[in-house]
Amino acid sequence: MNIMNAIKYINKVFFILLSLAFIAGCDDDNTSDLQLNGQTWLNSLQLEEYQGIIDNSTKTVVVGVPVGYDTDAMKVTAIEVSEGAEASMKVGDIVNFSFPQTIKVTSGDAFLDYTVTVKHDEAKITSFKLNNDYIGIIDEENSSILVRIPTTVDIKSLIPTIETTPGATVSPASGQAVDFTNPVEFTVTYQSATTVYTVNVVQSDSPSAVYVGLASSIDELNLEEQEAAKWMLKYIPNAQYLSFDDVRTGRVDLKDCKVMWWHLHIDGGIDSMTKFEAAAPSAVQALSKVKEFYENGGSLLLTRFATFYAAKLGITKDGNIPNNCWGNSEESGEITGGPWSFFVTNHEDHPLYQGVVSTIDGKDGIYMCDAGYVITNSTAQWHIGSNWGGYDTLNAWETNHGATSLGYGGDGSVVVWEYPANETVGGVLCIGSGCYDWYAHGMDSSADQYHGNVAKVTQNAINYLTSKSK
Repeated sequence: MNIMNAIKYINKVFFILLSLAFIAGCDDDNTSDLQLNGQTWLNSLQLEEYQGIIDNSTKTVVVGVPVGYDTDAMKVTAIEVSEGAEASMKVGDIVNFSFPQTIKVTSGDAFLDYTVTVKHDEAKITSFKLNNDYIGIIDEENSSILVRIPTTVDIKSLIPTIETTPGATVSPASGQAVDFTNPVEFTVTYQSATTVYTVNVVQSDSPSAVYVGLASSIDELNLEEQEAAKWMLKYIPNAQYLSFDDVRTGRVDLKDCKVMWWHLHIDGGIDSMTKFEAAAPSAVQALSKVKEFYENGGSLLLTRFATFYAAKLGITKDGNIPNNCWGNSEESGEITGGPWSFFVTNHEDHPLYQGVVSTIDGKDGIYMCDAGYVITNSTAQWHIGSNWGGYDTLNAWETNHGATSLGYGGDGSVVVWEYPANETVGGVLCIGSGCYDWYAHGMDSSADQYHGNVAKVTQNAINYLTSKSK
């Protein structure tokens, strides 16, 4: 055996011995020290005299209590968990259930977290339609419902279709023919809760303003668009919801209509005309009818990704769409760390901003939401600068694109703009700012001190465009 073969042989023997030593050093008990065999279910929970409804699939518990019941200091009167497990709350604990609380059920190293929510009895109408065609606009603050119906429909025998909060009953009942010649009261009850809604039917043929959408009805819109549409029908006189198919087929006479508003939300955003066309085929199919409305002197309010429609309608000089676009989805929206706004310097006197201008960082601007707001930051804006698609200066953008800038982001991007009306066509206002937002996932946006400015700016826009219509 030569020296090289000897070395190889020695190394091989050494490796085998080392492997055997490693195996010998391992005993048969190589299980983890973690104890994960125990079950960790929450089987029952009672707060005061109220029993919780447990959903083990979602690890949630809902405890129903009467209207007006004080939930700030509720006693845990009964709790049961899997055998051998322990819960982080015990019988006798006093807990503030004015907000959701967590109960951790533990067995050894295994655990499950349950979210416990105490919910007051509710008796609300959540959806109201007449003859399954005419959608009621629900005003919870005043417990009233408004339904607009054409003059050709007999309102003495209309059939309501009513949806309520779970478990509630309503009288007159859903499906029962009702005479709506005069306002009708509908009483909703559920355990300790009672709400009386007054339903008013208003007859009109040609709306003064319309909210147009991709869905056949408001109820089928996404939540962002629903909030906008419901606000319009509630606060803009003689307003109506239309689908683009309604517009295309001429289902509703638009001879008296002054303004058409489209607010388009797409989860994750869109950034090309190809994506726009794929997302909104019925809007593309209705193009000739919308263009006819515009060329006959009607005005358009296009917000969020609906701003792409201006190019599709041939309103722009260069045919371009916003060159800087993005957005999150509703369920993964970001939480604002401070107030969000855009700037309106040199345009603070425009009717669009009546009553909402503030001083922000030494400049004139509009606050749209405060810290803690959940927002998708869906943006369709124009970046100005040679590094972003052809507009070196703001003047170059206005000259080549054919619009007037009215609002700006912090970097000078154009987030609000206008295609002015002239002697033949109506006006077009576009809002693509990320802080122009109607729906905040998982929160009550009405509690935000600046959120009302979204509605105020929209109201101003509709009033302004109405004055520009022929």
